[in-house]
Amino acid sequence: MTILPPDPDLTTLRITLARLRNERGWTFDELARRSGLARRTLIDLEHGRTTGSLTTWHALAHTFDVPFEELLGTLCDDHTLPGTPEP
Repeated sequence: MTILPPDPDLTTLRITLARLRNERGWTFDELARRSGLARRTLIDLEHGRTTGSLTTWHALAHTFDVPFEELLGTLCDDHTLPGTPEP
């Protein structure tokens, strides 16, 4: 029997990206300039048209100066983290 992991919470990840960008008052153009990523990529990430690569999210974590695990940890917001005992 194969046990599949829960689906990642991509909506929460998109909301986190939007929140971080808005907290800094950055436009998509400003975030693109600071991160070196294409404006279109950032728009597509925030609007859920793409999930991005690890390289993309790594660049964003550095750009926002947040730990990588904090940024991507939102993927598990709607389920129990791996290695956590169930109640």
